[in-house]
Amino acid sequence: MNSVSREDVRPLYKQVKDRLLELLASGSVPPMGKLASERELVERYGVSRITVRQAMRELVAEGHLRSHPGKGFYATGRSNAQAFELELLRSFTATALQHGLTPGAQLISGETIPADERLATALHIRIGEPVVALKRLRLLNGQPVAIAEDWIESRKTPGLLLLDWAGSNHSLYDELRHRYGLHPLGGETILSSRLATGEEAKLLGLKRPAAVLTVEQIAFDGNGRPINATRSIHHPTRYPLRLEQGQ
Repeated sequence: MNSVSREDVRPLYKQVKDRLLELLASGSVPPMGKLASERELVERYGVSRITVRQAMRELVAEGHLRSHPGKGFYATGRSNAQAFELELLRSFTATALQHGLTPGAQLISGETIPADERLATALHIRIGEPVVALKRLRLLNGQPVAIAEDWIESRKTPGLLLLDWAGSNHSLYDELRHRYGLHPLGGETILSSRLATGEEAKLLGLKRPAAVLTVEQIAFDGNGRPINATRSIHHPTRYPLRLEQGQ
């Protein structure tokens, strides 16, 4: 609950904000209950006052806290349990664990394919270059919530398809970082919505016609080179997304 790491890719204030959201969600601070003082939070998380203030400002702006000048910050009782952060650099597994949920996966397909024009453009490679294509059904507490597809240049990730991608806590980003030395540090995201296909509706347990949210992302390393392209199709109510704004 008190972990704030300078090795985490997220800014310190976002880590403090997440810790405080966990505190509020756990009921440790009841609705209208007073939060610890700024000085206590600085000592607890080992960060500066500026960092704590930035986290608190966002929580006030989002309605989780109410500020009473001269008295402190109070919980509003607003629930955050049903919203999942949309963050390019955090894996599905890490997000699930952050919310106290059990992640799971079912492998739909894993193969090496030649890059078509779309993949070649996204990954900055030539058409026909071999690409690892991984497609999984993602679960939360045993319920299907998203279909995730990833494409990675094959030469960068030898043996990737030999790993157990049906494991509940198997994170692709962890493998890219620790096994292959590929560190996503930035990227781009495109959000859209559409009607689910028959296969998608069946996998996600939806009754057609049903809308799904699609998220397409490309992650880049520190030199601006693409690491992987991904597309996820989300269940509209089991895995809603929250887009955070601010610095």
